Amino acid sequence: MRHLPYFCRGLVVRGFGRGSKQLGIPTANFPEQVVDNLPADISTGIYYGWASVGSGAVHKMVVSIGWNPYYKNTKKSMETHIIHTFKEDFYGEILNVAIVGYLRPEKNFDSLESLISAIQGDIEEAKKRLDLPEHLKVKEDKFFQVPVSKLLNGHC
Repeated sequence: MRHLPYFCRGLVVRGFGRGSKQLGIPTANFPEQVVDNLPADISTGIYYGWASVGSGAVHKMVVSIGWNPYYKNTKKSMETHIIHTFKEDFYGEILNVAIVGYLRPEKNFDSLESLISAIQGDIEEAKKRLDLPEHLKVKEDKFFQVPVSKLLNGHC
């Protein structure tokens, strides 16, 4: 994974509707073209890093890249959980993501409860790791300082 940190941005699209409803962990989904443009050496799994919506504040995040074995997806997806409470959905907005580290491979779970527990553990681990100086500096990267008028749909 020599491509880390990896920076990308794209329009937030509707996903499967499971993040908030079934898991209680809302996710922002990228369109297929953004997922298809990921570097070949970024393997599936759970990563952590920084994210912002439009030209908004930069927050800690975790992102799942892969097939979501529990749900048996047929298409690879990239689902970002921003560790921040937003007042409303932001479909159609530009999501900016900087992936800085890898947490674990994706795996199947025998219950929804064990999946939720693993995601909550991933979030806690990401919060800790993102406080390390080498990761904090990425939060200030010029990538996040682009005015909204300069953001391009699907640019990654």
